[in-house]
Amino acid sequence: MTKSTRITKSSSFIASCIGVGTVCLAVILYVFIFHQNTASAQEFPVQGFDVSHHQGEINWKQVPHKKFQFIYLKATEGGDFKDRKFQDNWLQAREHGFLVGAYHFYRLCRDGKIQAQNFIETVPNKPDALPPVIDLEYDSSCINTYTREQLLTEIQIMHDQLQQHYGKQPIFYISKTFYNIVLAGEFKNTPLWVREYQGQPELKGNPQWTFWQHTNQGTIQGISKPVDMNVFHGSVYDWSIFLQKNGIQPLTPTTP
Repeated sequence: MTKSTRITKSSSFIASCIGVGTVCLAVILYVFIFHQNTASAQEFPVQGFDVSHHQGEINWKQVPHKKFQFIYLKATEGGDFKDRKFQDNWLQAREHGFLVGAYHFYRLCRDGKIQAQNFIETVPNKPDALPPVIDLEYDSSCINTYTREQLLTEIQIMHDQLQQHYGKQPIFYISKTFYNIVLAGEFKNTPLWVREYQGQPELKGNPQWTFWQHTNQGTIQGISKPVDMNVFHGSVYDWSIFLQKNGIQPLTPTTP
């Protein structure tokens, strides 16, 4: 579809919405934000995505290898949950030559040591794997279990155990709200992966982000359900330096 066609269709849609109400306005705003974010994210040449069992069966042979430079897979959650698709996704993605890492969904009411052990028992220690990620989000069922200071201590415990085991600086996946309230001013050397669907990330204190999840509605050949899409903050050269610092060499596909 050409640009002029998109404008004509968008104008017709907006005109037909006049007088309908807030639902239509919300749709217009969503479409606008989605396309603005996609355009902004395209400024960054290093692209990737993350998946879990929610994406179902993935045909890794169909996933465009040249388009994506990194992939993160959900491995664990809390003290005992293991994503049922992790092992298969890990093996298949690596066999097809993708650079792969794993992430853990942190439960705010579980000890950091227990959660670190769950991750370590599940995720192989491979020198060519991307750094481990700790997904930090608000959990309404756990929100009052620890004070902020206690929570920071537990997060530090998991962070340190993963770094010691894998020999790589862990990354924090965060929302802007969680960072601004809990993490701002802490863990200054820990890379940040920010979920922000309304424009490039802006955090309290203006720390630099490393990864940006810019939408959860991406479409990828070989994956039938919507996918979280991400970019790396930097050039292709910056990406090569990031990999070098983590002792990572790109994989060679073992399957055609």
